[in-house]
Amino acid sequence: MEESLSGTLAIDLGNTNTVVAFQDQKDINSVLVEIPNITSSPGVVPSAVWFEEPSKITKIGISALKMRDNSNSDLFFHSNFKRLIGNSIEKINQKNILNPNECGEKFFQILWANIPQKYEIKRLVLTAPIDTYRGYREWLVNLCEEISVDEIALVDEPTAASLGINVPFGSKIMTLDIGGSTVDMNIVKIEGGEGKSGPIAELLKFKGNDVSSISKQKIRCAEIIGKAGSKIGGKDIDQWIVDYFIPGHNYINNLSKAEKIKCKLSSSVIKYETKYPIKLFTEKNNESEFYLSKEIFEKILIENNFLNHLNSLLKDLLNQARGKFCTVEDLNAIVLVGGGTQIPLIKEWITKKIPKIQIKSPPPIESIALGALAMTPGVKIKDILNKGLSIRLFNKREQKHFWHPIFCKGQTWPTEKPFKLILQASKNNQKIFEIVIGETQKERAYDVIFENGLPKLSEIQNEEEIIKWGKKPLKIVLKNKSNIGEDTLKLFFKITKNADLLVKCFDVKDEFFGEYNLGNIY
Repeated sequence: MEESLSGTLAIDLGNTNTVVAFQDQKDINSVLVEIPNITSSPGVVPSAVWFEEPSKITKIGISALKMRDNSNSDLFFHSNFKRLIGNSIEKINQKNILNPNECGEKFFQILWANIPQKYEIKRLVLTAPIDTYRGYREWLVNLCEEISVDEIALVDEPTAASLGINVPFGSKIMTLDIGGSTVDMNIVKIEGGEGKSGPIAELLKFKGNDVSSISKQKIRCAEIIGKAGSKIGGKDIDQWIVDYFIPGHNYINNLSKAEKIKCKLSSSVIKYETKYPIKLFTEKNNESEFYLSKEIFEKILIENNFLNHLNSLLKDLLNQARGKFCTVEDLNAIVLVGGGTQIPLIKEWITKKIPKIQIKSPPPIESIALGALAMTPGVKIKDILNKGLSIRLFNKREQKHFWHPIFCKGQTWPTEKPFKLILQASKNNQKIFEIVIGETQKERAYDVIFENGLPKLSEIQNEEEIIKWGKKPLKIVLKNKSNIGEDTLKLFFKITKNADLLVKCFDVKDEFFGEYNLGNIY
């Protein structure tokens, strides 16, 4: 009897491929889920639906792809529907029987029903695009009513992708995604950093109940700084390969063969000049053998203006970013997503265009689904701070104390990562440091006044008011004296599940001074 696995399932619905990954609650590693007659490879489901009327036959994934040559495929075969869900701008193919929302529902229903029984799903994690997020989330909330699982969480795609490459919260990253039918470039800023709240997953369902409208835990999406894209992708590259040898032929079988050799030539271990055979159907369904090398493959891409097209998209993207005061130098990383980015010529192109920024190349297809799993190992309804917490510091230039935020109002707790702060000596020969904590008593107010019956913001705003805790301040005694302006202490603050504010103290040479409980936040 097959062993049952209990844990979290992640589904990343893509425009070309959907990825299904599972993480057992006792294991840190993830597995890609294989489903007979649906997945094209472990964990990868072609985002395609065949829905036939009047029989109501529904097929998805690889089974749907096999039907696309049948008669009435313009009515019954559906693909490229993901980008249209929640998107009121793009036009919908009126010939198809199903609209994009209905396609997505059929796809999810069949996929969910066919998850192998050995997986006991305690939590489902779904991903959402940020450019059509609101409409897409609304569609998912309705969809989740039909899914029988206790917990359902939602993460945004760029944040999930960023977790797979381990960039710090608050980073600005550029993503280049070349999928089967689209090229997408975007620059986003990941939530968090500099004392701000980090990204969290949003709970749509908890303990079997819909909490999408009442949960304290609201998703914090990445911020779009710029985006550019086009409806050109891997499928077009496959067609260019076929046209290079036999112009004008459109056999589906030829395109699948072109895709296989394209993937082979995308390997870094393949030599540049070596030619590989490809058998293609010609006139009267006869097969002829041709030969393709990396050299010829790159020639095909260049002759079809693919690099020029990428140059144009990149130029538009960077112009948008500059309009929001973001330059190339501000980027923390460039992330390559989608199978098309594995083509060596494409990697070489982006490396030459933006040479000083680190290129990250996680598993191209499954990276977002795996990032979603990494983001939600223990998703639960966390409490939210209803007031900010600050530490009192000394400003040596102005010769006065001020409050520096540690945790902001609205952050979730218990905290997942500690907040780090480096303290400097505020006077010469300083040996004692006092850790004084305060909490926000009154938020900064933006007063509205009326002049001649019209509302205006007053020129002078009320400052936020921070009240010092009544608890006795923590005193840390150094072994050696420190002089004004010198980095002296490293502090790491966190809030525990019992609502205690803890701090770990080290000197600048990483000698541990101890961990202290500064008090309860309630």
